[in-house]
Amino acid sequence: MKHLVRVAFFAIASILMFSSCGGEESITADEATADTQAPVIEEPSDDNKLVTLEADEEVPAGPQSIVSLSPTATEMLFAIGAGSQVVAVDNYSYYPKEAPVIEDLSAWSPNIEAIAEFEPDLVVLSDAGVQEELESLGIEVLVLPAVTNLDGVYEQIAELGVATANVDGAGVLVASMRAEISLIIDNIVTPEKPLTYFHELDDTLYSITSGTFIGQIYEMVGLSNIADPADADGSAYGYPQLTQEFILESDPDLIFFVDASCCGQSVEIIGERPGWDVLKAVRNGTVIEMNADIASRWGPRLVQFLQSLSDAVALVPAG
Repeated sequence: MKHLVRVAFFAIASILMFSSCGGEESITADEATADTQAPVIEEPSDDNKLVTLEADEEVPAGPQSIVSLSPTATEMLFAIGAGSQVVAVDNYSYYPKEAPVIEDLSAWSPNIEAIAEFEPDLVVLSDAGVQEELESLGIEVLVLPAVTNLDGVYEQIAELGVATANVDGAGVLVASMRAEISLIIDNIVTPEKPLTYFHELDDTLYSITSGTFIGQIYEMVGLSNIADPADADGSAYGYPQLTQEFILESDPDLIFFVDASCCGQSVEIIGERPGWDVLKAVRNGTVIEMNADIASRWGPRLVQFLQSLSDAVALVPAG
């Protein structure tokens, strides 16, 4: 009986182990929790249709007609060198600029017929809603849901590397991200008393807690989230709606907002809200606009998001 080799499993494991050698992030547990530790690799389930080959078989060539219905996956695909294999992406996958955006191709309500028209040999989804329907048409599907930590980011990049036959490109990207994140963290000077922040999702004051992926990135630069008590029981699933009174009482050192495009917010408008002129962040000029896409996706531009947070910490006056 021939020995079966799970090619995808070993390729993913090798990408992650190789990328951590020689460039391991020097981040303490207090600085970044366990998210940046070397990942524990578990054998993937059959749900993702990873390839199982006989020991004497060759690894098949990668797909040449990929459809991505995930903006994050689209960024990852181009970053690992699989861009030329991508024939169509959803209407929110407008980064990088060379991505072949199809305006009526929706990731929120996927149209099976519209996807099938591109004759894809791989479709990447952010959830499994239409996975079975696509597979019933003989189309390979890879589901990459939202991650919960940095290890999840690296593992998804590795999975895409295997699925598209761009293992080397995935390894280079993971290694580069690890090194850049390590350098950013090492260069941050944090005060003894943690700085506090408010992350504004929209002008109705919805926010995020430290239990979300974005919140964990904020923790990596030593920031304390004022919204955590607002979802202590978890009923808001990490996205509580705060009140004006709560924010004024909390008086955060930093305010980050991502609702410039959706809700017309700006540094000036936020500073002019009733009573907000007394907030430390407004008085010290530490109300900072963030790119909504970068702040909501867990792809390669995560490094830019982390650098923006590091730059913001440096703006807060000492004492």
